[in-house]
Amino acid sequence: MNEHPYRRPRQSASLPVDRKSAAGRTKSNRKKQVLFLHGAGKGAYDADARLAADLRDRLGPHYRVYYPRMPHEAAPDAAVWKRRLAKEVAAMGNGAILVGHSAGATIAIVAVADRTLEQRLAGLFLVSAPFCGHGGWHIEGFDLPINLSERIPADMPIFFYHGRDDDTVPIAHAGLYATSIPGAVVRRLRGRNHQLNDDLSEVAVDITRLE
Repeated sequence: MNEHPYRRPRQSASLPVDRKSAAGRTKSNRKKQVLFLHGAGKGAYDADARLAADLRDRLGPHYRVYYPRMPHEAAPDAAVWKRRLAKEVAAMGNGAILVGHSAGATIAIVAVADRTLEQRLAGLFLVSAPFCGHGGWHIEGFDLPINLSERIPADMPIFFYHGRDDDTVPIAHAGLYATSIPGAVVRRLRGRNHQLNDDLSEVAVDITRLE
């Protein structure tokens, strides 16, 4: 397996999404709650803000998209990120929707597989996710269990999205996930890069179809 550092273009973004933590908010909010977990690398949080904003705009007023900043994005500690993720999901309660991009997507699925998350998720939506296992990459703390499919709740919808023009995480990683989790939906998107061209239209459609 290859060692591969996360790298990300430096971009700026506006502040259109709820960048505050979900912790401390009331669970009586009737809006469906979505947690967006950004990727890793210098500038990742600002770059992925465009994705979070696009998703919020497409989902509309019946959803609240949380976009917290994870610690030390340039050199993430997987254990620290999982603990923070668990805290955010616990604050949202059962039925939250989890969306992750790049390193955030891998952390999300690892947290589900190793039971870090105690709450039931309504769905898991993973964008440009590196496969950290046999045939993919090895990044300390991000490694997936060999029996990945058995570790994912059978009734939890899981979707993968990967741009065919991704020059950061090869499209082959989507195929590794498809093999490892036969029940997952894997969408390979033509003409889309690592950021899916800042367009999460397919993700938004799949989330609204959960109902």
